[in-house]
Amino acid sequence: MRRDAEATKQRLIAAGRAEFAARGLNGARVDRIAEAAQANKAQIYHYFQSKAGLFDAVWEDVVREAVESLPLDVEDLPGAAALLCDAYVDHPELSRLVTWRRLEGADLPLDGLAARDGQGRIERIGQALRDGVVAGRFEAGLLFALILHVAAFWEFTSPDVMALVTVTDREGRREVVRSVTAALLEGSGA
Repeated sequence: MRRDAEATKQRLIAAGRAEFAARGLNGARVDRIAEAAQANKAQIYHYFQSKAGLFDAVWEDVVREAVESLPLDVEDLPGAAALLCDAYVDHPELSRLVTWRRLEGADLPLDGLAARDGQGRIERIGQALRDGVVAGRFEAGLLFALILHVAAFWEFTSPDVMALVTVTDREGRREVVRSVTAALLEGSGA
């Protein structure tokens, strides 16, 4: 019976995504990943060279998925932010993987796809600002970063602070994200 190498790689990436989200790169165990993927540890090293190589493959998969599924409509940046907010709700492992990569990946190079896509989105926002399609007091790169962080507010804010926030339902969160993003786009001023 012929093995399906691509299917095995995808199972390892899916199992790695869950393991790395739960435990980070340093806490993840290749034996748990292999078992969850119905593979053996040797296949991790064969396809990805190391546990860190598998983490990189998981990260690339997450970035590719985000790039493909989260369009940027410069004429509706509040709506784009709301879509990203929904993505964090629908895929809670995203914020964990972002956090683990930030904590444990200080020496990792920037992800090429994420950098290229982010730069493209910043250029589109910049053009929309110059054309007057979007008003705002912030330059395009900072505006893009602020929108990303507003959308991820619930995922990255301290639980102690979140206990004080009364908006907890999905629709309420989306509306806050839309409103704050719209406020970021309100004309120039101090």
